[in-house]
Amino acid sequence: MKAALCKSLDGPDGIVIEDIAEPVAGPGEAVVRVKAAALNFFDTLVTRGKYQHKPPLPFSPAGEIAGVVEALGPQPADGDMPRVRIGDRVQAYVGWGGAREKVVVRVADLVPIPDGVDDIVAAGVSITYGTAVHGLAERGRLQPGETLAVLGASGGAGLAAVEIGKLMGARVIAAGSSLEKLAVCRDRGADELLDLGQGDLKETLRALTAGRGVDVVYDCIGGAYAEPAIRALGWKGRFLVVGFAAGEIPKIPLNLLLLKGAEAVGVFWGESVKRDPGAHRASMQRVLNWVAEKKLVPHIHSTFPLNETAAAIGVLDRRAATGKIVLKL
Repeated sequence: MKAALCKSLDGPDGIVIEDIAEPVAGPGEAVVRVKAAALNFFDTLVTRGKYQHKPPLPFSPAGEIAGVVEALGPQPADGDMPRVRIGDRVQAYVGWGGAREKVVVRVADLVPIPDGVDDIVAAGVSITYGTAVHGLAERGRLQPGETLAVLGASGGAGLAAVEIGKLMGARVIAAGSSLEKLAVCRDRGADELLDLGQGDLKETLRALTAGRGVDVVYDCIGGAYAEPAIRALGWKGRFLVVGFAAGEIPKIPLNLLLLKGAEAVGVFWGESVKRDPGAHRASMQRVLNWVAEKKLVPHIHSTFPLNETAAAIGVLDRRAATGKIVLKL
């Protein structure tokens, strides 16, 4: 079978297409014939050896896949395991290794794809929407009618939080580097747009909530924006630590949390998937059902065939994508 292999840590230039041996499913595993594999910005890092996880060479990029179950290994008698049959359409988060015609996946990680959901769309929802549901529902306990501020809202993770926040019934304030970039957030349901380069973030957020403060902050960027966002929290507010796109890990005065009865909560989606695959499957089923019901319409920037994997990662490398980049097999 064919696979896109990263054979040297030179980014897209290190990727070649080669024939490799067919995979075999072991206990608790399935072989999935890949129909679509989604790429993310971290693929530009992992193919340079600059990501937190460093798979041994050679490896395939792409951490998200959708396809059809082709074979099953011996399955343990575990009541929490999903019921999977050969021929089922499934999607999964695999970390890396998805850019190949067939991949071995733990059955516990497989999520059925509902009728009416395209493989290309299903392949690309795990990371961004999975993080948003885990962060907002499980960690942030966001409730209908609450106010949610998303910092870094025009990026992939932030835009997913805007969409999921609206589906959960929140009033959403989308904050980003420019109103031009934030226009897409308005299209996806944001109630207010906030240019982080204009004015005082704390005062603006408090003004937008009539002085009450926001209930939940979903912070994708960190840096200098974290502290004023915490200062803008209302009583018993929740500050969700999602990422540090600004490059700086902020140091927060803990008295701010005490005075507001507030919480600073880590959102480590990747670890939560490993520790609680059942909760992850439930979150993904929720997202895929929203897609099937047309309540959620993930944006696909473009698709590429497997033999153009290097070019596909190049789009992400140039930061030229405004939605998902997906390999179509």
